[in-house]
Amino acid sequence: MQFRQQALAKLRSPEELDLPVRLARPRGRLVLGVVLVVMAAACAWAVTGSVASTVSAPAVLTHGQGSYVLQSPVAGQVTGVLVKEGERVPANSPVLKVRTDRGESAVRTVAAGRITALAATIGQIVRTGADVAVVEQVARTTDPLVATVYVPAQNAAAVPAGAAVDLTVSTVPAERYGVLRGRVASVDRSAQSAQQIAAYLGDSRLGEEFTRQGRPVAVLVRLLDSPATKSGYRWSSAGGPPFRLDSMTSATASIRLADQRPVDWLLP
Repeated sequence: MQFRQQALAKLRSPEELDLPVRLARPRGRLVLGVVLVVMAAACAWAVTGSVASTVSAPAVLTHGQGSYVLQSPVAGQVTGVLVKEGERVPANSPVLKVRTDRGESAVRTVAAGRITALAATIGQIVRTGADVAVVEQVARTTDPLVATVYVPAQNAAAVPAGAAVDLTVSTVPAERYGVLRGRVASVDRSAQSAQQIAAYLGDSRLGEEFTRQGRPVAVLVRLLDSPATKSGYRWSSAGGPPFRLDSMTSATASIRLADQRPVDWLLP
């Protein structure tokens, strides 16, 4: 009963009806203004902004001409190994001596390069066409290294020429010396088979490993030069590692893909 009397008394006192109605307190207006500004900025970014993404893929540091597998042209027993791994040899240089039914024969290099692997030892019996060595084709010690990155085929189309690349090198502690800097020089047009990768790198194991999830596309990355570092290349740290890099060193590459719009607008 008491509440009813108070309500009736309120109706009989219309003197406050002409006062303005407060829709929001000053603090509420401030919050509303901030929300509107944020929404406007988000809409503007959706129209003019872009999203940067990256793709990670395995890589190998090599010289640009790649490697080849040296095979024995004769069958017989190896009587001499004339080179060592890491040694640079000219074209037509003897690598092995093999004793055959017709006398002793030499297995020679096809092109100048560096011996990266030897698969034959003294006393071993080799057959015709057997793999006996891997030779990386490099004419001069000053030839620069490049990185060959094997990108999944579904991401290759989004890799632009000149894209920034960060390489985490397996032999360099990234937490201490940072990552190696590079730029995309070219993107292959077709996917690589295990045999093609093995022929270029001179390693069938890498060919099988890089094609385990499907045939990748080879992306050639030019390493950025820096005369201020011991390696001769640019790193995310000031000096990089205190030693030079060897070819056939594995790495993991992070390639920045082409920027994408966050919203695709459909026009009628």
